[in-house]
Amino acid sequence: MQSVDVTTLTAICHDLQTHWIPAKVEQVYQRDRYTIFIALRTLKKRSWLTISWHPQAARLGIGDPPPKTPDTFTFSDQLRHQLNGFALIDLKMISPWERVVDLQFAKRPGDEPVWHLFVEIMGKYSNVILTDNKQQIVTVAHQVNANQSTVRTVQTGQNYEFPPALTGTFPKLEEDQQRWQERVSLIPGSLKKQLLNSYRGLSPVVVSSMIKEVGLQPQDSTENLTENNWNELYKLWQFWLKSLETKNFNPGYTEEGYTVLGWGIISEAINIQTLINDYYHNKINQEKFKQLRHQLQQKLKSSLKKLYSKADNFKQKMQQSSEADEYRQKGDLLMAHSHLWEPGMDSITLNDFETQKPIKITLNPEKNAIQNAQLCYKKHQKLKRAKSAVEPLLNKVQEEINYLEQVEDSLQQVDNYYSLEDLQTLEEIKEELIQQNYLPSPSQPTQKSFDESQPYQHKTPSGFEVWIGRNNRQNDRLTFRTAGDYDLWFHTQESAGSHVLLRLEPGAVPSEGDLDCAADWAAYYSKARQSEQVPVVYTEPKYVYKPKGAKPGMVIYQRERVRWGKPHKIQSYLKNQD
Repeated sequence: MQSVDVTTLTAICHDLQTHWIPAKVEQVYQRDRYTIFIALRTLKKRSWLTISWHPQAARLGIGDPPPKTPDTFTFSDQLRHQLNGFALIDLKMISPWERVVDLQFAKRPGDEPVWHLFVEIMGKYSNVILTDNKQQIVTVAHQVNANQSTVRTVQTGQNYEFPPALTGTFPKLEEDQQRWQERVSLIPGSLKKQLLNSYRGLSPVVVSSMIKEVGLQPQDSTENLTENNWNELYKLWQFWLKSLETKNFNPGYTEEGYTVLGWGIISEAINIQTLINDYYHNKINQEKFKQLRHQLQQKLKSSLKKLYSKADNFKQKMQQSSEADEYRQKGDLLMAHSHLWEPGMDSITLNDFETQKPIKITLNPEKNAIQNAQLCYKKHQKLKRAKSAVEPLLNKVQEEINYLEQVEDSLQQVDNYYSLEDLQTLEEIKEELIQQNYLPSPSQPTQKSFDESQPYQHKTPSGFEVWIGRNNRQNDRLTFRTAGDYDLWFHTQESAGSHVLLRLEPGAVPSEGDLDCAADWAAYYSKARQSEQVPVVYTEPKYVYKPKGAKPGMVIYQRERVRWGKPHKIQSYLKNQD
């Protein structure tokens, strides 16, 4: 994840200074342990200033409104108490090469500042600190005591001290090319390393993009650069410093991340605030997606492993129970041929009543034929009772396995993060597993921070829409709320998979190609997607039912017909789309 460097921070602060000073503070909200939102209103507009001290995504800028979830954080409560109703009158970096921004608040524009909110954007050491006009710390996002840092403590009640100043040579616009080139090439080495070692306040992102812009590689040695290479590099060096001085920036997205200098742009951004908000919002969602998907995968894997073991145990007991009739048969034979028994016998071989095949019966030598027959009858009754007791337990476990395999299949379909829909889909799966008691409930109740995710939508050859559920919540919604009287419902036969709707208008008649297409999508979004052909049932939605007490996504159906879905056709189609 690209970090906010001095160049980007300068661009952000200049834009905020131009468009959002002065502004009234109307609200303060904390989303999580790393992010606060401050509602700002100017004479012309209102929006939210996002301030984050996240270790990998520390930043500030105008962004999206916060989610509608309860704010239970002490830090935001203290900020609300001090800043609500005040005006943001100024905003500036404490030094041209330091990533610390001083936000100043007064009762009204033109007054002396009463509060200072220092935003320190320094990677894992990032922090947000509120001080009074004498720079005494009132509250802090992250307290730093002497045990955590021997260089600088940050605690409520003490005087605020700026982070230790950077030492070394800083880039200067006045430095001529000869002196600059001598400094960078003094010690032979890779170009990127030498630039970073020669100057302070210079970020790896700026250096890499500068080197790439002139057609060089970061690892190229300074000894191998031509005079033309040095000339082109120095021009970009001057361009960068002039951009910082004149505050002339060109924000946009690059292959690796983003830039505010216009180098390597593959798509332009509306403005710097939109660029920063979208980039970090997307990156943080990607991280959440990876973590949540891993958490759900591990939980499902663990739960299914236990259920598979339990099912195997029940199946073994059922197998033993199937021997019950054999013991009854042996008892009958002993009763019918008791006269053949002799004292001390430990086994006897008798012919079956029907097949006349010999059957060897193990005996207790201390008991006579009648008593051994009674032992066989008792064993028969015991195994028969076990079967009647184990069978419903096995059915219940199998239902639970079917359900979790359905959830697991939904999770497998969402294998990468492409949009917010993907994260929403996982959040809904997590919420479902909490409701079904597979995951613990959160310690504090939360409100939904997102809209309902939407199903996949595709077209058949005739232009009919095919809607595909992304998880069990969507499956139930599609089948029992969305489906119309003229639609057709598809699902893989005896295999976990998505509910699929072929949407039809009144009087519309789907072709064989349309039905095959819907069956192909159902096969692709199922556990059997690696098969060459998959049996897919389809019927009218009115013949699909949810049994009483059934888990989400689990249904039964009637009057079904079968088509063979070919998932490889969808794989080829999606590959061509990419």
